[in-house]
Amino acid sequence: MKVRLAKTAGFCYGVRRAVEIAEKAADEGKCVMLGSIIHNDHVVNDLARRGVRKAASCGELAQGERVIIRSHGESAAVLEEITSRGAVVINATCPNVLRIQKRVAEAKQEGRTVIIIGERDHPEVQGIAGWCSGAHIFESAAELEKWLHSAPENADLPITAVTQTTCIRSIWQSCGKILKKECTNAKLFDTICNATHERQTEAAKIAEEVDVMIVVGDCKSANTKHLTEICKQRCTRVYQIGTAQELSPDFFNGCSVAGLTAGASTPAGIIKEVYATMSEEIKNIETSEESFAELLDKTFKTLNTGDKVTGIVTAIGATEVQVDLGCKQAGYIPLSELSGDPDAKPEDIVKVGDEIETYIVRVNDVEGYATLSKKRLDTVKVWENIEKAVEERTVLEGTVTEENKGGLVVSVKGVRVFVPASQSGLPKGADLSAMVKEKVQLRITEVNRARRRVVGSIKDVANEARNAAQAAIWESIEVGKRYTGTVKSMTSYGVFVDIGGVDGMVHISELSWSRIKTPSEIVAVGDTLEVYVIGFDAEKRKISLGVKDKSKNPWDTFMETCHVGDVVNVRIVKLMTFGAFAEVVPGVDGLIHISQIADRRIEKPADVLAEGDKVDVKITAIDEEKKKISLSIRALLVPTPEEYAEEAPAEE
Repeated sequence: MKVRLAKTAGFCYGVRRAVEIAEKAADEGKCVMLGSIIHNDHVVNDLARRGVRKAASCGELAQGERVIIRSHGESAAVLEEITSRGAVVINATCPNVLRIQKRVAEAKQEGRTVIIIGERDHPEVQGIAGWCSGAHIFESAAELEKWLHSAPENADLPITAVTQTTCIRSIWQSCGKILKKECTNAKLFDTICNATHERQTEAAKIAEEVDVMIVVGDCKSANTKHLTEICKQRCTRVYQIGTAQELSPDFFNGCSVAGLTAGASTPAGIIKEVYATMSEEIKNIETSEESFAELLDKTFKTLNTGDKVTGIVTAIGATEVQVDLGCKQAGYIPLSELSGDPDAKPEDIVKVGDEIETYIVRVNDVEGYATLSKKRLDTVKVWENIEKAVEERTVLEGTVTEENKGGLVVSVKGVRVFVPASQSGLPKGADLSAMVKEKVQLRITEVNRARRRVVGSIKDVANEARNAAQAAIWESIEVGKRYTGTVKSMTSYGVFVDIGGVDGMVHISELSWSRIKTPSEIVAVGDTLEVYVIGFDAEKRKISLGVKDKSKNPWDTFMETCHVGDVVNVRIVKLMTFGAFAEVVPGVDGLIHISQIADRRIEKPADVLAEGDKVDVKITAIDEEKKKISLSIRALLVPTPEEYAEEAPAEE
């Protein structure tokens, strides 16, 4: 009996992103989530322990409080009310949901009738409907068809149809056929999340091939409910549970293969616990089914010198370890045969109750005992494993113990493995001694047991891991996806960042909202950067990355904080013949025309200003449409006493 775990089980991108945003917000201080961040009580309770309280409505929000918007999203009205209360919005809405909200809002502005296919009371659907007043929500194709036939004019309406991200695809397809057939002006947008579709497809395939199907997820989770429905169409025994504690041994009676999947809101820790518990339950069932005849046969088994046997440690003495071999002879391991390490203590190697595999050195039938050796068996097994590793190209782990003339020596479970310098993974001529005492992964390439010679390659494993990492990146890459990368090199026009085996380029314009001349002003080789994908070309293997947070537009910041007539301190960033450009806020520059630099005529801006200078200026004009700002130093210059005298009226 075995357990088949779905590869797509657990958090999707949108849910993982929402949880990470909430956790980061919690680390920065107290905040509140409006509704459950995701449909999983374990995650919500964990955030509560970290200081994130839960509010059921906007009425429970305090002035200036930081508010996390859940992954399902909220209506435009709710977001406006939060802002009106002086709260700070931390938007963790799934990007896929945000796209649907934007699409229906645009449809409403165009005068189109919006149809949403999904669960009427689900928070995601309610949030989407809140971006387009008067939307029609249908949970099935039958509901949609009834509405279309209820009034002839409905079929002639300009309709825009979208779907809940976790909708069952067959329901959407049925609705799509009806709309295409009945309506004269319908635009259909398949907005089911790709991750949801992949999860549902894989769950359906596994359910068809197993005797029992376990679906893990919160009872409030729509995608978990849909997974259960899909599995029940293909498997007669399907159980939906929230945690491993809900599993019962009765689930697996008569089962030879069990399947396991989980909804998008289920944490990896819960999935692992369920998988381990299922495996243990199945193991217990298999053990209990072992026949009495087999157990009886074990009692009368005979021992022979040279055999491998398994027993249970029953006692640890001063000179030997006693082992129950499940037969009439008792087994004893002299301490000298327990380990190849003379300094090792018996109690550090084995404990009473441990299962231990040994090699029979001698059998004394007269006195009824067998002398055993763990040390000899360990040596034999290590060499067997080394030889097997060559055939199966297994990756092994070892510690570099020394550098010699031609390369490195790595200890793998007590066996010396020689790694030529060319296979060390380091560049030619590099200092190999730097690797001494490091743990490394390697593949055995040559074994001569008679000469006790073993040769391995670290480079082979490193290249394979890098290729696998690159393949994984290209397989899952998408615009907007975020990575944590390392700056590998810099040029005058940008930096190259390693995002896990693949390098992407961050153009200098995408490094910062502020105007910079070279990337070295803000980053250095080796720095860690949080980046996101702007675009990519899979054929040419090119990736464009960004660092700037697009959600924080500097122009919006400027418009919120600055007004015509304000006096602000700015930094001169560029001198031109006609004036000087100055940074008002990071990412937003204004122009000080040459006529506004001084209270006298000057030949060029450099006569008064230098790049990097900080000066006070007055904002004299703002062009919102063209995003241009006019600044003046001259407007702040105080007239001299003589000027006051010239301007004052003459006394009579």
